[in-house]
Amino acid sequence: MARYTTHRDLRQARHSRIRRKLKGTMERPRLSVFRSNKSIYAQVIDDASGHTLVAASSRDLEMNTTNGAGTKTQVAYQVGLLLAKRAQEAGIALGVFDRGGYRYHGRVKSLAEGVREGGVKV
Repeated sequence: MARYTTHRDLRQARHSRIRRKLKGTMERPRLSVFRSNKSIYAQVIDDASGHTLVAASSRDLEMNTTNGAGTKTQVAYQVGLLLAKRAQEAGIALGVFDRGGYRYHGRVKSLAEGVREGGVKV
């Protein structure tokens, strides 16, 4: 019998492998991404204390795909810009990007580019 049966199980196994190697600190917190079918969520986490420092999602935006603002990739870019703005207000300039087991492609890549464009180095 197969060890992992669904795409979700495979993604979670990849995420576990990635998380063993990534650690977020106060100087370089971890930028974690979660992608659902409809929305995308991102948060900046200090793993030493286990606290979320800053968070943003497509549900925070006034313009999202339900309002006809464009594609999910364009909305992910806007979420990245929003997260970068909030991170800079909190005094965060550096981060470690945790793609959450997803491929660095499409919405995940667009979110990362938005964060970088907003002025946070990840």
